[in-house]
Amino acid sequence: MVKSAKEVLEKYGRKLESQLNVGDAAGGGDYSGEYQKFREEMQPELTRYERWAKSLGNVIKIRVAEKDRMKVQRFINVAHLDVMPSQVWTLSLLSMLAIFFATVLFAVAFYLMEFSELSDLALFVFLGLIASLFVFYYTATMPKRLANSWRLEASAQMVPAILYAVVYMKHTSNLERAVRFASQHLEGPLALDFKKVFYDVEIGKFSTIKQSLENYLETWKDYSPEFVESFHLVESSLFEPSESRRVEILERALQVILDGVYEKMLKYSREIRSPLTNLYMLGIILPTLGLALLPLASTLLGGVIRWPHVFVLFNVIIPFFVFYMVSEVLFKRPGGYGETAALELNPDYAAYKSRRPWMIAALVALPLLILGFLPFIFQWGFFTDTLNLQNDYTFNEIGLSVLGDDYLFDFKTVGGKTTGPFGLAAILLSMFIPLSIALFLFMGYSQKTKKLIKAREDTKQLEKEFANSLFQLGNRLGDGTPAELAFGKVAMSTQGQKSADFFNLVSQNVQQSGMSLESAVFDKKRGAIIYYPSALIATSIRILVESVKKGLKIAARSLMSISQYVKNIDKINERLKDLLAEIVSDMKSNMTFLAPLLAGIVVGLSAMITFILNKLGNLTADGVTDVGFAGVFDIFQVETMVPPYFIQLSIGIYIIEVIFILTGALVTVDSGKDPLRQKYELAKNLRTGIFLYLATAFISVMALALLATFALGGLGG
Repeated sequence: MVKSAKEVLEKYGRKLESQLNVGDAAGGGDYSGEYQKFREEMQPELTRYERWAKSLGNVIKIRVAEKDRMKVQRFINVAHLDVMPSQVWTLSLLSMLAIFFATVLFAVAFYLMEFSELSDLALFVFLGLIASLFVFYYTATMPKRLANSWRLEASAQMVPAILYAVVYMKHTSNLERAVRFASQHLEGPLALDFKKVFYDVEIGKFSTIKQSLENYLETWKDYSPEFVESFHLVESSLFEPSESRRVEILERALQVILDGVYEKMLKYSREIRSPLTNLYMLGIILPTLGLALLPLASTLLGGVIRWPHVFVLFNVIIPFFVFYMVSEVLFKRPGGYGETAALELNPDYAAYKSRRPWMIAALVALPLLILGFLPFIFQWGFFTDTLNLQNDYTFNEIGLSVLGDDYLFDFKTVGGKTTGPFGLAAILLSMFIPLSIALFLFMGYSQKTKKLIKAREDTKQLEKEFANSLFQLGNRLGDGTPAELAFGKVAMSTQGQKSADFFNLVSQNVQQSGMSLESAVFDKKRGAIIYYPSALIATSIRILVESVKKGLKIAARSLMSISQYVKNIDKINERLKDLLAEIVSDMKSNMTFLAPLLAGIVVGLSAMITFILNKLGNLTADGVTDVGFAGVFDIFQVETMVPPYFIQLSIGIYIIEVIFILTGALVTVDSGKDPLRQKYELAKNLRTGIFLYLATAFISVMALALLATFALGGLGG
């Protein structure tokens, strides 16, 4: 039987492969080992979302329409997820069905065991349906959100990427080396993307670096066209025979991306004003004002509205609505501007990942949380019998005769059902619950971030000075001073600045320890960069070391170029901050001042309404007043009202949730994706917002309660 040419090739191909042991090449050899390392960088440990999607998606396979498949696949590629579109849809569908059927199952179980009324079960099933639809939406759009997060993080490094490529190309007109140089000194997602450009060539997907780069730039064509245009200008400089014209095109490439980022942020700052105003009015002001009428509304409706309804509405449904509106605003944020330093490279990163701050915060917050539940603890017979205490006391019994014979906690039992607490002391004690939650989060995030934030601020201050120092260093090199001696001279001329310490340390390593310039900066034990972990400084010295090989004049021009570009970037950043200043200021004012202040007053009003109705009801029941009020107050049954204890609790937790959501939005609008600053700002905003809310609520509750007591004193005789 005559074998076909294809069969012969396959046979000898398999034989050759086995002899060369190609299957094991991933672990040996320079190329394969490097490629394996790259794959580990590109695909680290799977996220929880990826693990769920892969495990469920492999059990049940769902066919996805080609249009939807391509759309989801595009987001998966951008976010570098190790899942398939069918697995995404499987996870979404099964999550929705699991939550809905679990809700129905619990509802049926509660009904058969007569734990709840039919109306409550219907509401429970309805909320379960909403929750299942939300989970479906959330899991189905997860690739889109992760892709957007990746783009925000990567696009924050676009300007440095162009800077590194331009500076390198100015002294060495080689695109491949320029891109490799940028990939080595960038941080985070964009560095991995640039490395992938090389690996696509090495594995044979593309034959040239230019083809691979063009393929990669296609992914940014719609999201960041200025980045694509800048790289095309860098590429076009390769074909310019004139040196001056080549340098001019390279400088133009950096200016294009700076102008593009500024124009997009200018447009974004105009577009988000109206959505943020709507968000504040619909998500914060109106719901909070509605709570002021809740005590009266609940009693007029005969107890149809109860505290679980209020809790679910204000701590689940409305926060979800606010989160959704904020997400829509953030999805429109353009890239190219934001914090670029990778958090993992900071020497204090271990403190950021430590769980010790949470343990300390829990020990401080737990006693306050117990105080908040004290009204219910006193209803526990074992507790009161053991300590020989009553379930409740009147204000007269504890020496506060000004508030009369009203109970501290005031639980009411009608028809075998106990409701409450309605007492003034219970309202005040309930404030310890949001205080304990806020204190726990504040202490945890504050301890985790304060060292890293201080290190970041010191580094930024050093980088500001370093731009001017680079210019001086460039001048010294231009005068013919060797680079090893130039550092000492610049250190002398910059005495008193942070950058002077860096230059002194480099000079000492060179002159006293006999190190080379590169070792003096980058040595793992004594290098100056250990004490100054700045990407800008590290890259500048790398460029200096590379440029000195071409000559002192070229090194001088490179350093002066970096100095000028850093100043230009700082100017652009300041202009962008000015654009966003009004929006950021409004958001922070609403979040930490207006919303807590308004919420605190609403708590006081609801407490006053409950206090007045309770007082009048007691007077009528005791027969103290018979001026015709009895029939009127039969309408307002205090027992059917939502206790102000739960109203305060719902509002307090709602304020914490709003601060969480709006702080994330504020930081993302102002700085892009920046987890460190987000946690640091969250700690600050929680401290300010919750303190103002609790202070306002305490003052308004006490003032209005005393006012109601004096006003009703005449009725009681």
